[in-house]
Parts: sequence; structure tokens; C-alpha cells
Amino acid sequence: MKTYRTAMIATAAAILLLVAGCSSGGATSPSSGTSQPAASASASASASASASADAILIKDFTFMAPASVAPGATVTVTNTDSQAHTVTSDDGTSFDVTIQGGATATFTAPSTPGSFAFHCTFHRNMHATLVVK
Repeated sequence: MKTYRTAMIATAAAILLLVAGCSSGGATSPSSGTSQPAASASASASASASASADAILIKDFTFMAPASVAPGATVTVTNTDSQAHTVTSDDGTSFDVTIQGGATATFTAPSTPGSFAFHCTFHRNMHATLVVK
């Protein structure tokens, strides 16, 4: 019985640490794009329902990227989470923008076609791919 209780306490502690790590503000870095507060909660909801072709939506610590964008397109990133996120290309040079919680930012897509994997530098579990064609 004592072993079971110890295991339950250890599991609960691990879950609390995981949740705390995902919800911590963390450090932020300067943005290479522009950032502005999102218009409203209803605007964010309608944005997710009818996202434009050149938009990335961040919701519940997940990226929702468009099927593809044109070379050199202006990509709008809307962050509906309360925490800041980044959209940082895995190659480290194609694009990097910080989007504060509840804000929108833009960046320019690469001018050459290809698939560009990206991530959030604050939350290592967030990954997606921007297809430029």
C-alpha cells in the first residue's frame, strides 16, 4: 500500500511539473515581424472558422498552417493562446517571429519554393511545416 501511495504522489508531482512547464511565461525574444493585439475573441473565433490562405493559427499550443503559400507572401500569424509563441524556421534563417498571447503578427514567406519546418522556441512540442509553392 505504501509503494502504491508513493507511486501516485510521484505521478501527480510529474504531471504538475509538466503542466507548470507548459504554462510558464518563459523568456521572450525580439520579434522580426510586427505584432498587435487581436481584435476580439469573436474575431479570433471567426478567424479560425475562415482562416485566410496565408495564415497560421496558434490555438491550444498547436500550429494550424495553410496547405501552402506563395513565395514571398505575407503570412499572418494569430495566437489565440494566452502565452507567447514563436514561429521559427528549423533552418534558423528563413523566418522567425514572436507572437504575444492574444496578438497577431506577420512575416514574409521565403522567396524560394520548398517545405520549411518550423517550431516554437518556447514550447519544444510545437512543430509544423510551411509549404511554399
